[in-house]
Amino acid sequence: MTEDSTRATQRGTAMDRAVFFISDHTGITVEALGRSLLSQFPDFRFERTTLPFVDTEAKLHAACQRIQARHRDTGLAPLVFSSLANAAARAHLLASGAVVFDVFESHIERLETALGLKSAQAVGRAHGLHDPVQGRERIGALKFALDTDDGLGADAYGTADIILVGVSRSGKTPACLYLSLQYGIAAANYPLAEEELERVELPRTLRAWRDKLFGLTLAPERLHLLREERRPGSRYAALPQCRREIQAAAALFQAAGIPCLDTTRMSVEEIATNVLHHSGLKRPAW
Repeated sequence: MTEDSTRATQRGTAMDRAVFFISDHTGITVEALGRSLLSQFPDFRFERTTLPFVDTEAKLHAACQRIQARHRDTGLAPLVFSSLANAAARAHLLASGAVVFDVFESHIERLETALGLKSAQAVGRAHGLHDPVQGRERIGALKFALDTDDGLGADAYGTADIILVGVSRSGKTPACLYLSLQYGIAAANYPLAEEELERVELPRTLRAWRDKLFGLTLAPERLHLLREERRPGSRYAALPQCRREIQAAAALFQAAGIPCLDTTRMSVEEIATNVLHHSGLKRPAW
């Protein structure tokens, strides 16, 4: 047990720890990395604070003051996950007394050595749209996902990269939006209606696009909980109804030869990544 952990035990807060995600841009990358690492310590309760756009000396000073204040309040050095690109800013953060996990410091020197070139130390390159073509592709894919959401715009299916199919509330819409925003993929989605499931055959709208179809499913119990949030006490949300629809969808996927993914325990990011992996779609070279 570390000295900090011992003090925390004495204070009765052994399972609590302040965590800061600090970035000179959106913080998306460092927050995702930090949360992934922290998920491996389920016995701790993490008080998370994200500080994006720390791109001036004044903002960095204010961030360090907040970190030091939490240190004084809790008696524990906060954990800080940082993606600050500027070397001087990183050094200033290290002097705050926090336990710093630095994305750039951990990897940039090795990359510079391997590539034989100094890094640009430019702010916000991980998620910025530096290529106007990339920006147009993402916006176009997002518009496509919205225009073809929930069975709309079927006349545009010919230009779709993929069409997600499944019962209502199986995760189709969020997965399509993520695929469009993150990867610029034109993803449509089609909800299988009860009467279509009863026939155990592909809806006429989808038959010409069989090679673009990808099924999403989930455990009936999970579907029941999701539908209860939307229409509590309804037949639509009843567990027996959820079971019937999931079973019918599985039979349809098998009969039509549609690849299928169980999303029961998956986040939106995991659904999108698995769809890409199993469908064979290529990630853009951004």
